[in-house]
Amino acid sequence: MNRAYFTLFLFLIIPFTFAQTTSIKKSPPLSEAAPQSVGIAPERLKKLDAMLEEAIQNDEIPGLVALVARNGKIVYHAAKGKADAADGKGMSKDAIFRIASQTKAITSTAVMMLWEEGKFRLDDPISNWIPEFKNPHVLQNFRFADSSFTARPANKEITIRHLLTHTSGLGYGVIDGDERMKMIYQKAGIVDLYTTENISIGDNIKKLAALPLHHNPGEKYTYSEGLDVLGYLIEIVSGMPFDQFLRTRIFEPLGMQDTWFYLPDAKANRLVKVQRKVDGKWENFPVTFYDPQYPISGAKRFFSGGAGLSSTAKDYATFLQMYLNGGELNGIRILSRNTIETMMKNQIGDLWSGAKHYGLAFGVVTAQGVAEGGIGSEGTFDWGGYFNTQYFADPQEKVIGIVMKQTSQTSGDQTGWKFRQMVFTLLDD
Repeated sequence: MNRAYFTLFLFLIIPFTFAQTTSIKKSPPLSEAAPQSVGIAPERLKKLDAMLEEAIQNDEIPGLVALVARNGKIVYHAAKGKADAADGKGMSKDAIFRIASQTKAITSTAVMMLWEEGKFRLDDPISNWIPEFKNPHVLQNFRFADSSFTARPANKEITIRHLLTHTSGLGYGVIDGDERMKMIYQKAGIVDLYTTENISIGDNIKKLAALPLHHNPGEKYTYSEGLDVLGYLIEIVSGMPFDQFLRTRIFEPLGMQDTWFYLPDAKANRLVKVQRKVDGKWENFPVTFYDPQYPISGAKRFFSGGAGLSSTAKDYATFLQMYLNGGELNGIRILSRNTIETMMKNQIGDLWSGAKHYGLAFGVVTAQGVAEGGIGSEGTFDWGGYFNTQYFADPQEKVIGIVMKQTSQTSGDQTGWKFRQMVFTLLDD
């Protein structure tokens, strides 16, 4: 086979090699329906809407998009308030939000897709693919005067499971709870969340691997950059840039056309501004340790698996509906239902206790959580994002709830817990 024909052969076969498999099951895409058709009480839905409207009118939040779905049907999808404090632009239902840590669920999904293909086991050391993580060390002594430190050898290697469950011992830089780790990460030039700088995730993760851990892997839960490390693992294992893997293996198959690390120019004007309240007035957030414009400006090279994506309420609901369907949507299978069952099991033992346990990048409601009330049935899975976004999905009741906001350094917003609590009072069947 000559070079020209070989190149054509590769061009033709690669898309099929990486395409998602079809399913014998075919659940329809999300669509709108009357609330009563899926057992949702319309009058109670009006009360939920009034609660959100009151929060806007009382200036508790500048704007939001909220969505409720049941049985694959959207019964509530509302946009309220302002998307831009500077020009007073109104919020729209297709507004795009920085979803920050809601990215973690998508990265975890990508990891498990490769796991299903037999590329690795969850308890394999990450150093098998990123050798810089071989022989990790744990922080022992630290000197605040110059941020120098000593470290001792860890008692085990970091595994893929440790990274998925925030038990690796890695930290989270500028948002870390330990001031020593903040200083160490800053000195090393670690990118924690998002950036407009010309940096690749590979370069960042290799620097991260040289730094000390909070504790021995598996000993504690410490919220971390573990999912960023796994974004780089996905690149290595798949042979594709992380953004392209997500685009071709998850977003396009599911029809998530508004979910991106960096927005196409045609979508940039739909990005909601990050806002804060100063002297009683909402203003657009300035550049601090990050540039809020990162999804639409800068080098656009850094694909953070822990915090980098932007999306819409409907796109994220589509992703969650795939989970409620047991890993399938519109005849495309993303994950096996058995894989999802594994992902939702308690993965960290008694390192968490109470209303939730922790799975593979999801918080999951326990029987105690049901007893406490207001957060869904046992098995409801959830998480949120740094800019005040949140989601939850209840596999028993087939309910999805999403609230998207874009605020920082604010207080007094009660809409998150009120929304979730009220959603579960809507059921009327």
